[in-house]
Amino acid sequence: MVSTWVTVIIAVVAAIVAGVAGFVAGGLHRKRVAESTIGSAQKEATRIVNEAVSKAESIKKEKILEAKDEIHKQRSETEKDLRERRSEIQRQERRLNQKEETLDKKTDNLEKKDEQLNKKLKEVDAKLTEVESIKRSQFEMLERISNYTKEQARDYLLKLLEGDLDREKALKIIEFEQKLKDEQDAMAREVVSTAIQRCAADQTSEATVSVVALPSDEMKGRIIGREGRNIRTLETITGVDLIIDDTPETITVSCFEPVRREVARLTLEKLISDGRIHPARIEEMYEKSKREVEATIKQTGERAVIDAGVNGIHPELVKLLGRLRYRTSFGQNVLNHSLEVSYLAGLMAAEIGADVKLAKRAGLLHDIGKALDHEMEGTHIQLGVEYAKKYKESEAVVHAIAAHHGDIEAKTVVACLVQAADAVSASRPGARRENVQNYIKRLEQLEEIATSFDGVEKSFAIQAGREVRIMVNPEKVSDDKMVLIARDVVKKIEEELDYPGQIKVNIIRENRAVDYAK
Repeated sequence: MVSTWVTVIIAVVAAIVAGVAGFVAGGLHRKRVAESTIGSAQKEATRIVNEAVSKAESIKKEKILEAKDEIHKQRSETEKDLRERRSEIQRQERRLNQKEETLDKKTDNLEKKDEQLNKKLKEVDAKLTEVESIKRSQFEMLERISNYTKEQARDYLLKLLEGDLDREKALKIIEFEQKLKDEQDAMAREVVSTAIQRCAADQTSEATVSVVALPSDEMKGRIIGREGRNIRTLETITGVDLIIDDTPETITVSCFEPVRREVARLTLEKLISDGRIHPARIEEMYEKSKREVEATIKQTGERAVIDAGVNGIHPELVKLLGRLRYRTSFGQNVLNHSLEVSYLAGLMAAEIGADVKLAKRAGLLHDIGKALDHEMEGTHIQLGVEYAKKYKESEAVVHAIAAHHGDIEAKTVVACLVQAADAVSASRPGARRENVQNYIKRLEQLEEIATSFDGVEKSFAIQAGREVRIMVNPEKVSDDKMVLIARDVVKKIEEELDYPGQIKVNIIRENRAVDYAK
């Protein structure tokens, strides 16, 4: 038993010893392998370092050589550039030297010329002094011979020259005016006179008030109503002013807008005829009268279109034409005036070979804006142009409406014909009435313009301002200067006065010598 345990122990010890010996041998073997590996790595590293050093040395040598080549190349280019710059500088120096030599020569020449010029200037000054002396002696001799001083002689010559110039200007003006008259006067007179002869349009004058007759003065109280109820209703609905005064059996209807005035007049007449006057009846009669006036306006417009021989006018423009029946301008009925302008424009167009239908259409519509200027902002020309464009009238008609008062230049024959027809219709005797104060003021202004010119003694406006006669001083104004004064007066009248038609300027110069035989 003991030997068995000993054997076991020995075996264990032997195993342990063998394990330790194996472990030590394995460690030594690993150490040798590691040392061998490290040695190989060190050798490889040394080899790599040596190769890198050798490559770096070769690269360094190459870069040094390349740098040396580049430096050599740059140096060569720099030397070449320097040589070129030196040669350019030398060329510029030679050029500057040449210019300096040329300038020196020019300076010498200028100095010589300056000396010569100074010498000549001295000679000229001496001669001028001599000439002035001779001139002075000659003037003194002329003054002694003519008994005129220098100033008197100059005034005399200027006066002679002014007279010659006045004569030349007067002759030119007369010649030009005569030429224009020869070419245009005969034809214009024939056309206008023919048109006026063949045109006969009745004229009616309407004011801004209408008078309604009453069967008796008792009706005034019924129209006024209890506490003024009826008259207030009438004025409110119709938009007019009713004037009830001491005038027997009449009521005055006042309104600036003629259509409203006509509706109010018809309403009053119907109420008076009916006898029942109260607010409800007033409203009923007002509506009925309004419809009647509108129907009348439409019929009147259609009749005007037929009378003028124009077709294709928009219905709204036809209504506006009808409204012109109740519109007056300076006492002249605008619808009749428009028809008259249409007739005149058409007749003149026929005489000169222009478009007759277009002229009549433009003449009929030229004052269409006057049917609107009571209700809308703008002049009757602006409103007429706007509505003519709105209802597709042609450009020729629109232009004639815009140009018929000269606000813009007339560029067509039709526009010129409408202008002329409008002037003829407005300025013929009896066509219009003017306020007495405006009439007197216009005559005074006409005489003031005439007497404002030098040499005019008196002036008289005659023939309702269509002619001004001017008396001139015969000692101050010659026959030739009369023409110039007449022209200047005409220009000033055209610039400062507004007038229809034309004004004749008649200048009278008279010398009288009176003596008595004894």
